[in-house]
Amino acid sequence: KLRPFRRCCVKLSVHPSRGLMDEKFTVLVQNVLPGFQLTVYAFYKCEGGYSWEAFAHYTASATGAVNVSEDPSRGGTYSGVEPMGLMWSLRPVPGSKSGLRMRKMNVQTPMEVTISVYQGHLTEGFVDQVPLAAVVVERWYMAPGVRRIPITEGGLTATLFLPSGPGPFPGLLDLWGGGGKLVEYRAALLASHGIAAMALDYLTPQITKETGKMVDYEYFEAAYRVLEQHPQILGSRIAMLGLSFGTSVTLRMAVYSQVIKLRCAVCISGSHVQPIDVDLSSHVIWRDLLMPIPTDASLKVDVGRLRCPLLLVVGEDDQNWPSYESAMDMKEMMQRAGNEHLLTVLSYPNAGHLIEPPFTPSARASAFKTIIPVVVAVMVLWGGEPVAHSVAQEDSWRKTLVFLRVNLYGGSQPGAKMKNLL
Repeated sequence: KLRPFRRCCVKLSVHPSRGLMDEKFTVLVQNVLPGFQLTVYAFYKCEGGYSWEAFAHYTASATGAVNVSEDPSRGGTYSGVEPMGLMWSLRPVPGSKSGLRMRKMNVQTPMEVTISVYQGHLTEGFVDQVPLAAVVVERWYMAPGVRRIPITEGGLTATLFLPSGPGPFPGLLDLWGGGGKLVEYRAALLASHGIAAMALDYLTPQITKETGKMVDYEYFEAAYRVLEQHPQILGSRIAMLGLSFGTSVTLRMAVYSQVIKLRCAVCISGSHVQPIDVDLSSHVIWRDLLMPIPTDASLKVDVGRLRCPLLLVVGEDDQNWPSYESAMDMKEMMQRAGNEHLLTVLSYPNAGHLIEPPFTPSARASAFKTIIPVVVAVMVLWGGEPVAHSVAQEDSWRKTLVFLRVNLYGGSQPGAKMKNLL
């Protein structure tokens, strides 16, 4: 049995205790005995009412301290030196329903995570123990001063996030994948980094609910025009960012739209393989249906016609889309067309499909409701090994922000020196 330890003298600090979701924090435990074994524990209750936890085992230094940013975990939901392991290794508590995926739906409130310290190396029963110390940490997608503006004009179902300050700012159209709904957290975080970002629901928007019809390309062009004409947005400096099925839309708009003139595009975990003359509602999203990558050019977006810089982010363990194979084929197509200088590929071994902002817990599989071609609830295998996937999320987000800043704020030469910067 563990000897009782005096709680009053244990000091736990987290800096910063309030910050952005992609910002690192430092967890420091002080005033314990040298060699003292302890567990640092993170607990989060999401908006759906489900509980998540992460924990790691540490041994105090000769000075009676543990610094999570520098000291190795000896076990738990992660091991080794992982400064943000308490965030990215969060998992549903034992007994939770299967297929959960952590997503913040209300970006106007923070993610509140309780960080605690327990005596000994615990792996379960945390609710039955009294912690030696505890701190609540706030994690925000919206920085102070970011404005959230619902957009309904032109039949759109969208939310615009404007950065703090008078602007004008570069703009970005943010597209998620085949699950539909209005997903705001990535756009809010982009606005926190100085880019006016519009999250767009294009599979389940109000207009589709009312008419029963899928939107066409004019819907995306209407969204682009809202950004282009906004008084606080630089109309000639607009990007698109798409994940999964959003990549398909982004590539088609970038190449074929007569209205949308992008400064650059970012495509995460998607493909250029698609029948060019078929509307959105016909697209099926499973990896095996797109493999092998066809040689028939009519089944692919002609990325050889692309005229703006393109960043592809792919996980080599993507089990949902053939994103790595597609990236290699796009590279070949652009080499043949002479516009490969516009392309940057970030490819991550053992990373899966859902490459999200940093420190988002990875879900190797989760429950998913497909919208296209019909509404079906399924369990989807996304792929990804937790540590490698976390590395991919952190690295790709940092490089995506650099890519966007260079191309949206920089000079007029597209794709200039991008390789050197990344």
